[in-house]
Amino acid sequence: MAHPATVIDGEEIARIVDAHSALEGPLLPMLHALQEAFGHVPAQAHAPICDALNITRAELHGVITFYHDFREKPAGRHVLKICRAEACQSVGGAAVADALLAKLGLEWHGTTSDGAVTIEPVYCLGMCACGPAAMVDDRVVGRVDAAKLEKLLAEVGA
Repeated sequence: MAHPATVIDGEEIARIVDAHSALEGPLLPMLHALQEAFGHVPAQAHAPICDALNITRAELHGVITFYHDFREKPAGRHVLKICRAEACQSVGGAAVADALLAKLGLEWHGTTSDGAVTIEPVYCLGMCACGPAAMVDDRVVGRVDAAKLEKLLAEVGA
């Protein structure tokens, strides 16, 4: 579930950056800690990260956008991830995902207008034999179809 933090605290950002700066390979742990604290990696953290690690904003942006788990803006209260890997696509996952996005009027990484759910792609949930697969928050579900996705969304209040 997304973190409820809404206020971006500069002191908390500084504390997180400082706490991870001495690690070997500190960037990913730093980004994970920031996302855990704020529900996303806030733009206000970019300069302190770049200064602490002596990297450019372009390098930081490349890392944040490369890894699908990092967000640059808060997600909805719940996150529905739909597998986009070949095994799930081969059993109808792409069509199920496309239909759901169209029904909700969203694109990937979009959040419903009420803030209930964010829809994200994921590239393998390890449920290849039970595809198409999806994950709501931390619960993995196999053999999803339109009806099962509707039920999952209803369960989380979307």
